[in-house]
Amino acid sequence: MRIGLFTDGLKHLPRRDALAWAAEHDITDAEMSVGTWGARTHLDLAALLRDPAARDELQRDLDDAGITFSAVNAAGNPLHPDPSARAEAQGALKGAIELAALLGIDRVVTMAGSPGGRTGGPIGVFGLWSISNDDEAIWAWQMEAEVGPYWHAMSDWMSMAAPDVRVCLELHPGVSVWTLESYRALRSYCGDNIGVNLDPSHFWWQGADPIRVIDALGPVVGWCHGKDTTLYPDRIALNGVMDHRYPVDASWAPWHFSAIGDGHDADTWSRLIKALQAVGHDSVVSIEHEDPSLEPEECIRRSVATLKLALSL
Repeated sequence: MRIGLFTDGLKHLPRRDALAWAAEHDITDAEMSVGTWGARTHLDLAALLRDPAARDELQRDLDDAGITFSAVNAAGNPLHPDPSARAEAQGALKGAIELAALLGIDRVVTMAGSPGGRTGGPIGVFGLWSISNDDEAIWAWQMEAEVGPYWHAMSDWMSMAAPDVRVCLELHPGVSVWTLESYRALRSYCGDNIGVNLDPSHFWWQGADPIRVIDALGPVVGWCHGKDTTLYPDRIALNGVMDHRYPVDASWAPWHFSAIGDGHDADTWSRLIKALQAVGHDSVVSIEHEDPSLEPEECIRRSVATLKLALSL
């Protein structure tokens, strides 16, 4: 298992500087963004698809740093109810898959998307559970009408256009596929080329055990984000885990994303890595910085240190 970095964490640095910094801190692999939810500071998708010289320049930057480009991140909402936003997100995702195929990369990371409600609207609707106000069956409707058909078509297109590429859906609350069972429901529509990006932080705050989730998902796990969750039991006792306040501030939040090791110790991460290896994912843990209490470089340094310790256990 290798230590990677989702370079959006260093979006304030030019690509060459970000890759050099990563290499200096024992990071061997990079994940870079082109999606509408990403920083998109290190890749120009249109230029890379159009111009071999742009691809050569990217490869020189990677080679100079000794970094492997292992995944294209296309995070966004490909099912956005606004037609222009939907087209942009879908275009970025298709472009990411085409770029991965051009570069010989076999992983693209994204989200399943969040469509609107039955009557439309300007933003996506998270059909959270079966007691949603006024439309208890909205999640099932979204899956049947929007989510399933889109990913069925995408899976078919990929099998022809990019047969060696696998999309890994980040199971992320707020989009329509965010749990073990919602992913299982989606799989009735699509093939093996639609897998899972397992980000353990998204399960810990919900009260789920990502190690058990990995075991239940099995070999569909094709990518892993390295991000922790710090939970504050006293605050959760008062406010639960579904706090509405934004932006998140570590001084009052019931929980927040954190550097690897700040929420769960190296032994837990060692067991998680072994669970990933047991189901066939033995390539990269890609560190993702989203800790509101730390500067990016400090978060990444701490995450690397814990991963190195976890890999030694």
